[in-house]
Amino acid sequence: MSQSNNIIPIYEKIEKMVEYIHGWSPIDQLYSLYLLAFSTNQLLGNIVEIGSWSGRSAIVLGEAAKEIGETKVFAIDYFPNWEDWNENPDGAYEFKTDIEGVSYLGHHNQTVWKEPFEESIIPFYNEHPKLLEHFKENIKNNSLDEIVTPIKGNSNYFSDYVGKNFKCKFLYIDGEHSYESVKNDIEVMKKYLVRGGIICFDDAFTTYEEVDKAIEELIIDSDEFIHCNKLTRKLFVAVKR
Repeated sequence: MSQSNNIIPIYEKIEKMVEYIHGWSPIDQLYSLYLLAFSTNQLLGNIVEIGSWSGRSAIVLGEAAKEIGETKVFAIDYFPNWEDWNENPDGAYEFKTDIEGVSYLGHHNQTVWKEPFEESIIPFYNEHPKLLEHFKENIKNNSLDEIVTPIKGNSNYFSDYVGKNFKCKFLYIDGEHSYESVKNDIEVMKKYLVRGGIICFDDAFTTYEEVDKAIEELIIDSDEFIHCNKLTRKLFVAVKR
């Protein structure tokens, strides 16, 4: 049986969608992210991403949500502009951004090293100084602007934004990689997860000890989650309750 000309393999679609989107997730990890998100297709609820940058992973989650149907993606990030960043005396970088009159520090507990910041991030900002505007442009160019909603803030801000009745079936945590940040994201967001829903972590048990510590304490040592496993650099668990 010949393949219909209207059917494009999902890996080809993903590669094309993110080809020119700046970010650090290799294509194999994006395949994994798509499959994990799509696996929640029988559950009620929406998809939440913490840590979005310019939209590379949000586009993949948006495509999964589009295929599932009746599913939205909420992409949470501080979306700092170029002028929000500061170089510390040790050469590392952090940022401070204002959201509705409140100042938020980013990469304060875990700063960004000088070399990768100047090699990768500064050239990006030279072309796209307004990160949120660029994110929205990338989402729109992939026809996902009715599915993916950016939220400028953190998990606490998002919790206030959606209220107590929000339901999440897939949570992707890829924000700041400090112990305090990962722990807070888990504690704030887990109450929204439906039974059978998935939490997926980036960079777990690779080179970030503080990420590992938070996952061990709040996920692996907890009886609330089952099916802990890894796919590429993505560690995922399902909600037991």
